[in-house]
Amino acid sequence: MADAKQLTIIGGGLAGALLASLLAQRGWQVDVFEQRGDPRVEGYAGGRSINLALAERGLYALKQAGLDHRVLEQAVMMRGRFVHPLAGASQLQRYGRDDSEVIWSISRGELNITLLNAAERAGVRLHFNQPLKSVDFEARLATFETPDGENVVPFNALIGADGAGSTLRAQMHATLPFDERTEWLDHGYKELEIPPTASGDFRIEPNALHIWPRGHYMCIALPNDERTFTVTLFMPLKGVYPSFELITTPDAAQTLFETQFPDTLPLIPDLAEDFARNPVGKLATLYLDRWHLADKAVLIGDAAHAMVPFHGQGMNCAFEDCVSLANHLDRSPALSDAFQAFSEERMPNAAAIQQMALENYVEMRDKVDDAAFLLQRELELTLQARHPERFIPHYTMVTFMRIPYAVALARSDIQRDILVAATHGKQRLDELDMAQADAMVLAQLQPLSDLA
Repeated sequence: MADAKQLTIIGGGLAGALLASLLAQRGWQVDVFEQRGDPRVEGYAGGRSINLALAERGLYALKQAGLDHRVLEQAVMMRGRFVHPLAGASQLQRYGRDDSEVIWSISRGELNITLLNAAERAGVRLHFNQPLKSVDFEARLATFETPDGENVVPFNALIGADGAGSTLRAQMHATLPFDERTEWLDHGYKELEIPPTASGDFRIEPNALHIWPRGHYMCIALPNDERTFTVTLFMPLKGVYPSFELITTPDAAQTLFETQFPDTLPLIPDLAEDFARNPVGKLATLYLDRWHLADKAVLIGDAAHAMVPFHGQGMNCAFEDCVSLANHLDRSPALSDAFQAFSEERMPNAAAIQQMALENYVEMRDKVDDAAFLLQRELELTLQARHPERFIPHYTMVTFMRIPYAVALARSDIQRDILVAATHGKQRLDELDMAQADAMVLAQLQPLSDLA
């Protein structure tokens, strides 16, 4: 039997590595088993998007591990959405009021290496090239595959940070079945790249997330610290044009970009090669009715609540899981109580951000260049200035604050109704009945301080 103050984490990705540091700093003995090789030796071999959006929730978690400044040194600030309509002028739509409210583009590989180094410095034992094969929960023995054969390891409790395809989750389900539901999005994605200029500079505005909205499909581009941009084309998988069912060749992609994204062609010189080389990625939302198995195992991050990437909160939510679980382990000597309390706190919040991520896809691809949406955004900022304790924009609550996601969702639904009602039939801010809008805010929204 493993030591009572010992925990075994399955998965050495972002969440697993951060949680390992947080627990080691609290006096836990921590082992991390990762199926891939050590990225510090073999290079990063992640299978997903190479850069991510880091926001307040993730920064707070990194700060608890003493890593926020180190990570921000690798990041590129993004002030807002730089919207590129098919017709008309491009424009920057700020995320917040000023540069105190920004998000950061960060390389997944660089961040993973930073977190692994920190975990090792904290005393965590890292085991690479050891995928989990099976678990005997009664005997508390985990079997890992290694290049030299099976490695049977006793454990006190397992923490699953092994992603949406979690092997630990499958082992838990085999022991005590639970309701698991995966809802696949009918859209997929393909990654391309904007390289630096010949002089090594960014080709377009670096401090923004660029969006080319086209209704039922879109492109986005996030900056990297190597002066490149990762471009992601999102389209339906099949059924309509354009879709990945119909756009299958580099020539077809070239035609699509010539007609729908013409301003990107000078920016993506290797469009044909990128399109041919990179696979079509699929997107899904994972729902579970429970995250833990007594005092023996618990799931965090994508293993518990994978979501689509359109709010940029997947990593931030997973990092928030890490802080929450570490705190509950501090408060509850019994692992079963800690796992239960963690699940009760985080499950409704994960469900809320999963819903908001799906909703944000529609906003990004279809609304950011819509006149009614832009008027509502103007009113949103105006009401924030008039009622700073009551009317906090949706994006601000999710991205620049740490109020529970479920609270942000509930308040956002109310605020959306107010914005729609106040702007109905209007085209300019000076046409609105501000007294009526103020009255709706005061009647329907409690001050946030009342909820503390």
